[in-house]
Amino acid sequence: MTDSSRAVFLSYASQDAAAAERICEALRGAGIEVWFDQSALRGGDVWDQTIRKQIKTCVLFIPVISRSTHDRVEGYFRLEWKLAVDRSHLMAPDQTFVFPVAIDETREDDERVPEKFRDVHWTRLPAGQTDANFVERVRRLVSPEPSHAPTTTVSPAGPVSTATLAIGATFSQPKRALLAIVAVLVLGAVTYFAVDKFSKHPPSPPPSPPAPASMAPAAFAPPPHSIAVVPFVNMSGDKEQDYFSDGLSEELLNSLARVNELQVAARTSSFYFKGEHADLATIARKLNVASVLEGSVRRSGNTIRVTAQLSNAVTGFHLWSQTYDRELSDVLKLQTEIANAVANALKVKLLGEVTAKIELGGTRSPVAFDAYLRGSKAFNSTHDVSSLRSAISEYTEAIRLAPSYALAFAGRSRALSAYAAEFATGPAIREFFDKAQSDAREALKLAPELAEGHLALASYFSRGSLDFTDADEAYESAVVLAPGNAEVLADSGRFAVIMGRFDAGLAAGRRAVALDPLGPRSRYVLGQALRFARRDQEAVAAFGEVISLEPGYKEAYGLRGLAYYGLGDFQSARSSCETRPDSWASQWCLAVTHDKLGHHADAEAILKKLQAAYGDAGPVEYATIYAQWGNTAKALDWLTTAMRLRNPDLVYVKTDPLLDPLRKEQRFQAIERELKFPK
Repeated sequence: MTDSSRAVFLSYASQDAAAAERICEALRGAGIEVWFDQSALRGGDVWDQTIRKQIKTCVLFIPVISRSTHDRVEGYFRLEWKLAVDRSHLMAPDQTFVFPVAIDETREDDERVPEKFRDVHWTRLPAGQTDANFVERVRRLVSPEPSHAPTTTVSPAGPVSTATLAIGATFSQPKRALLAIVAVLVLGAVTYFAVDKFSKHPPSPPPSPPAPASMAPAAFAPPPHSIAVVPFVNMSGDKEQDYFSDGLSEELLNSLARVNELQVAARTSSFYFKGEHADLATIARKLNVASVLEGSVRRSGNTIRVTAQLSNAVTGFHLWSQTYDRELSDVLKLQTEIANAVANALKVKLLGEVTAKIELGGTRSPVAFDAYLRGSKAFNSTHDVSSLRSAISEYTEAIRLAPSYALAFAGRSRALSAYAAEFATGPAIREFFDKAQSDAREALKLAPELAEGHLALASYFSRGSLDFTDADEAYESAVVLAPGNAEVLADSGRFAVIMGRFDAGLAAGRRAVALDPLGPRSRYVLGQALRFARRDQEAVAAFGEVISLEPGYKEAYGLRGLAYYGLGDFQSARSSCETRPDSWASQWCLAVTHDKLGHHADAEAILKKLQAAYGDAGPVEYATIYAQWGNTAKALDWLTTAMRLRNPDLVYVKTDPLLDPLRKEQRFQAIERELKFPK
């Protein structure tokens, strides 16, 4: 490759090498310097450093866009695109740096292409076949002085940006003056511009007078030590290795979250951008963070290469970057190194023994770490039967390979509790809960200050043994040890509300949402808490936000319906629940809503459907339905059954608004006393 400050960088997917080579040859034939990497083996420290330098210094970046780049979410060209997008934030508004070229029919609104690339018009060169007009346009863009070659028409190969015209076209003096005026008007009205805009639309009117200061949008001012860790790109060439790059990203996120001086965006929000190729500014604003850590992971057997890069989201400048070659057995040390480097780059004064916090509960066994990452990936997916079984199996393998792996014990405990509460039946419910308790205690025996261990124990106490005072203490310990963990805050906040401490619980839930603004689960848990706190209007809004973030989150429709029900808006309740009628939450909602609308036969049919599906696993829900129907005797009978079975949903008895009709009944009050809710 050449080393010219006026060079063009040609970025392409390996499948498009032939087309890219045609473009390169045409440009080089016109005397234009082109950086065109034809290495058979790409990657490595030297390659990474060279590519970064070239994209930093080139005058024009040409991404070759095609179905190949659409279909591939990994690849070296993705790293090149990301570096180009980051640099483009530093360019003047009237500078042309990115000059996209499409070699097939790929659309300009393709969401797999970075937003910065979609903001400018594309040139189309089918199969990379160029013409003289394309070469001339590129030559003008890379020339240090304006060219005076006459050009009066737009090439059929693609529209020309106004920046190109300003550099390369010759006009009479009046036309140049008119173009300057129009350009000023358009720049005042929109954030990007192109000749195509002038040809298809009338000029925009002059901008309106500035809004009063009170109406002006707030400046982007995130907390100074806030950071997001976006999923590192899998550069291994094997999509099956995604679990590893995702898992390592999550472990780095968790490592940074253990540094109390940092505010770290939660996993679900950071991972929202996986495969989106959003630019740095978009990520930072949506997550309200001052810095972003990104990178790539390349794995070969037990050897990994991790490239990490930290950027200031406000200025767009890189703060720090480093490439690490490590054995998998050194992954704990690697997490510590990166966390310390990030803290130093952010000028955070670390307090206490940070290394011990970061490596707490981990393992140096590469095979155990690998199994743990697979288990975490399964557990973080939708909690269906197969994903929980897979999580339990992988965590079990990690424990077999590393018997002192505290994080694996904590992970398996939570998976066992979730399976027991949601899917187990009969005696198996107690068996799974007993195993969950054993694992949580083992995790804390191995690592007493492991927040994940206390969270696992709290999950068991709250639903497995119904020891609510012990659950309260376990949640409190988890919050003290991990005050910046959104999942800990969300779950502990919901539990506090269920126990009747509305203000403290909702404050914790809102803090979780602030750390996890794009995570549907944090808002879902907050919505549950709001409904238990009788703040149904806010609950409706919270569940609506969940649905906006994840339209497939079925339970949110049913619980939003119950919030409408709490407001007395039964038509809206029915409408919300009928959107996803196959969900247990929607059926629960419809069973009470139909009755209020005078359709009692429909309500009874839905209850029978619920009982056929869940048998004796839903006695508390059946009790709420009968309570709302006014059948107090049957409602209390079902609560008595729930007590006999020690049903996990008894945790909700103290504050569930659907049970309010029973609260003055002596049998109900006796059940409350027996459950020993904390005061």
